[in-house]
Amino acid sequence: MKNIEFLRILPLHGPNIWTYRSALEVWIDIGELEDFPSNILPGFNDRLTSWLPSLVEHRCSYGERGGFLQRLKEGTWPGHILEHVTLELQNLAGLPGGFGKARETSVRGVYKVVVRARHEQVTRAALHAARDLVLAAIDDRPYDVAATVETLRDMVDSLCLGPSTACIVDAADERRIPSIRLSEGNLVQLGHGINQRRIWTAESDQTSAIAESISRDKDLTKTLLQSCGVAIPEGRLVDSADDAWEAAEDIGLPVVVKPSDANHGRGVFIDLNTRAEVQTAYAAALEEGSSVLVERFIRGNEHRLLIVGGKLAAAARGEPIFVIGDGKSTVSQLIDVLNTDPRRGDLEEHPLNPVILEREPAARLELERQGLSAEAIPAAGRKVLLLRNGNVAIDVTDLVHPSVAATASLAARVVGLDIAGVDLVAEDISRPLAEQRAAIVEVNAGPGLLMHLKPSEGKPRPVGQAIVNHLFKPEDTGRIPIVGITGTHGKTTIARLVARIIHLSGKHVGLACGDGLYFGQRQVEKGNRANWHAAHRVLLNRAVEAAVFENGSVSILSEGLAYDRCQVGVVANIDPADSLPEYYINNAEEMATKVKRTQVDVVLPDGVAVLNADDPLVADMASLCDGEVIFFGIDAETPVLQEHLRQGKRAVFLRDGAVIQACGDKETKVSTVAAIPLTVGGSVTFQIENVLAAVGAAWALGISADLIRAGIELFGTEQAEEQGKKRKPHTV
Repeated sequence: MKNIEFLRILPLHGPNIWTYRSALEVWIDIGELEDFPSNILPGFNDRLTSWLPSLVEHRCSYGERGGFLQRLKEGTWPGHILEHVTLELQNLAGLPGGFGKARETSVRGVYKVVVRARHEQVTRAALHAARDLVLAAIDDRPYDVAATVETLRDMVDSLCLGPSTACIVDAADERRIPSIRLSEGNLVQLGHGINQRRIWTAESDQTSAIAESISRDKDLTKTLLQSCGVAIPEGRLVDSADDAWEAAEDIGLPVVVKPSDANHGRGVFIDLNTRAEVQTAYAAALEEGSSVLVERFIRGNEHRLLIVGGKLAAAARGEPIFVIGDGKSTVSQLIDVLNTDPRRGDLEEHPLNPVILEREPAARLELERQGLSAEAIPAAGRKVLLLRNGNVAIDVTDLVHPSVAATASLAARVVGLDIAGVDLVAEDISRPLAEQRAAIVEVNAGPGLLMHLKPSEGKPRPVGQAIVNHLFKPEDTGRIPIVGITGTHGKTTIARLVARIIHLSGKHVGLACGDGLYFGQRQVEKGNRANWHAAHRVLLNRAVEAAVFENGSVSILSEGLAYDRCQVGVVANIDPADSLPEYYINNAEEMATKVKRTQVDVVLPDGVAVLNADDPLVADMASLCDGEVIFFGIDAETPVLQEHLRQGKRAVFLRDGAVIQACGDKETKVSTVAAIPLTVGGSVTFQIENVLAAVGAAWALGISADLIRAGIELFGTEQAEEQGKKRKPHTV
């Protein structure tokens, strides 16, 4: 029986042996399909490409459109096909991700397939669906691609970040600011440790709860704006339908009736001229909020101005929504046609909302005013008004008068919002408000961004960038110094020693290593914590100013790294016998070139790789580093190390019992091995190597030689003293 069996699925949460990004790695056994490449499976290629014609866009190894289809014709195996089908199903579901790999292992028929996983749950579902689809194409069975894509699309809509949050995260990524999703919703951390910021859609950790509460209270907002000279519509709170009509008479018709604390324009009725209209609107508005406002009606279109950090980031205009009668269709049928516009929908990705009379009391009122109902058939050519202020989605950023932008910015400051959606009504946004009796009607916290990202007319605006630039200064990356350490032996010792030196430099350091999880000098968890989850906890901690992580081979292979890039990456050594056959890593060379190199791959361009010059497999990784390299070695005469110094670069080595930092021909004596307790008077060679690696890492962080000396000379002493206290007998 032809089958594709999933042996193991590994969620790689961060940089891994395949890619810098999160991915899903699946081990598959294709069994007898090893003898059936695609070009000898009858009808397979035709069925697959008819179901997924967009596979033509996959460039594959040819690097050109149609490359994957060419591979199908030549003959390729199910692992490779599974990779591309999984990626394409994700693409069709709205979760793009072009990275994928399929590699055979040393076991016949067993392959590793890796695909980009922006959301693990969605990618898992796409992977299983891809297997079913491929097997159906092989066996010439029917397969409902449309239903599968719809299911995946629903998962993307419900599980992935919304477009407003995603645009901010993408803008942060463009600036190389790392991000971590903190919840199943839209709460996201930008940056690490003490330098992190948090966003929730278009709210930030600078958005105060008080300001948000003020913005929800429209009457209070108006009072505060009026006190600062901001133009607002006259009006007041009312407590009954009769009171609403009295207020309307006092203000002067026409008026607006709306809830005092609702959002998204729900329950807002405008241009009301009769007692019946006002009282009907009052009842409907009360259903949407806790109290009702009656205000002067302002002629013009509604506008939304997005204010970020006191500056105008984007502006959009709304327009009335009409349908045109054809003499045959009812109003309801005409609305159904209107709603077929692909820009209309209930999902966040749609810039325009559908018009649904059952949930639009304002639209029903407009129909009544025109002597119509949902079942009425308007005459051909008759223009039927549904909503006077439709979706605000026409970009007008370039038209906004400077004084209008300044007034909107003032309104945001008065309320106290760092990110605000300021709603104003004006006939002409390019003229000052005072010239046209225009006014600001609302100031909203957490404004939607989609109208600016995908306007129905006009050009998109980089609002995500505006928010990121508001949260981070141009020179800020949101990062903290991260030291990642890998190798076969000594990782835990190096990690603890580096963390101790960083602590002496005055930084609150987080450490996840084989001995436990530490914050500062406090051990919060015992046991092996050299894993993704412990490191992840460190990066979330807002008190942490620097982090040190031990990364073992199994963790790199099965979880990936917890951080996208690091300031310092240390590779201590590769044991000649090092291997992990259970992960199809069969020898030390594969361990070096496929696994341990990951630590060097993620070093930042302004970072440093600290490499063992005495270990050829480690020394060869120097060419992989985007940043600087500091070599360390016991033998100062190692050719690799000497050539490095001749080029004016940095190294740490041992000479005549002294630990030396050298840059070119300039040398600094840090300490002697006799003074370093960890080396037991210089008699333990592997501990000397650990010390040299730690010295190199600390030097890479810019820590002075004096502090490094104190760190390496105190480290063993403190351990010895602690052990002595434990052994000391009690006295009476």
